[in-house]
Amino acid sequence: MNAPMHLLLSGHDTIECAYYLAPSEGCKFDYERLAVEKETMRLSKSRKPTLIKLGNEEFMLAGHGTGSGYPYLIENEAFSIQFGEFNQPSFFVTFRSLALWHASAQGLHDRFLAWAQSVGLQAYQPEKLSRVDFTFDYHLPIIDFDEDNFVSSFAKDNQHRKHGKVQTFRLGEGDLGLRIYNKCDEIQESSQKTWFYELWGMNQDVWRIEWQARKKWLRLVGIRTFEDLKERQGDLLRVLVNDHTTLRIKTDDSNRSRWPLHPLWQDLQARVAQMEGLGVIRELDMPALLDQRMMRITISMYGYMKRIAAIYSLQGKTPAISLDQARAHLSVQLERIHDPLTWQTDVERRMTEMRMGE
Repeated sequence: MNAPMHLLLSGHDTIECAYYLAPSEGCKFDYERLAVEKETMRLSKSRKPTLIKLGNEEFMLAGHGTGSGYPYLIENEAFSIQFGEFNQPSFFVTFRSLALWHASAQGLHDRFLAWAQSVGLQAYQPEKLSRVDFTFDYHLPIIDFDEDNFVSSFAKDNQHRKHGKVQTFRLGEGDLGLRIYNKCDEIQESSQKTWFYELWGMNQDVWRIEWQARKKWLRLVGIRTFEDLKERQGDLLRVLVNDHTTLRIKTDDSNRSRWPLHPLWQDLQARVAQMEGLGVIRELDMPALLDQRMMRITISMYGYMKRIAAIYSLQGKTPAISLDQARAHLSVQLERIHDPLTWQTDVERRMTEMRMGE
């Protein structure tokens, strides 16, 4: 690039986390009071949330539940908290952008737990992160690349323009997404987060590189808790910026992976290389692997059950028998071949093989 390019800011812009909280002795968290407040708002036909004091924090209580099934929603400048007495997990929290940039992810996590303690709630199992947005804000006076400069594992990509000028490159969807976009335009047109100008020290030509990683990708390197995030976010980002997606300078080489790295991506890789990490490439998630194996076996067995049903229907010269009838026939056949003396030994051998990765 001919014009100067440099990093202004990096951090987390959105974090979503499930908390598993239960009342402790002397709990002051009053669900009945909240239900009365909601009912009062409903009867008054007011759509405006009402201010309430809960422990050491003030919140605006919404008069409605949430689309994800939580009956209560409270919000302040730091948190948007969905919760319910009988929901599992009991609390689902979104950390707000402004608070994340001024107090850090760990700081907000500590603040949330301090609030929970102030109302007599305590965690009975560790929190579980479900979404983290990693962002890098660069001063980019000139954009000398387009969507074809990206070499990526993403199947989908597109770009958005306004008045013929590129504003956003979007790659991927669902569990993982990448956006490279003009953050100044986005502030002016939608978010109105003008406080970023003070953090950047400027108000134009700022482009954001934003990775949105959800549960599947977080678990890839073992990110479940905030402590994991601190220790392992560098491991995840190194996979994303080095192996998953890169920005290149076009050449005549038909192999796009041999195109030289764009200076922007060179700088991004260098920044990520300095981030804390454990050197984890991929963490083995044994429960998920066992669930996947069980599903594959179940699908195979379901196919065999159809064959068993077909065999017995042909033998009996009857219409197709039901699944319950096929199971009954299979049970008879299993009893004929079952050997109690070898069953436990063979099951234990297979358990050992699975633990060892077979």
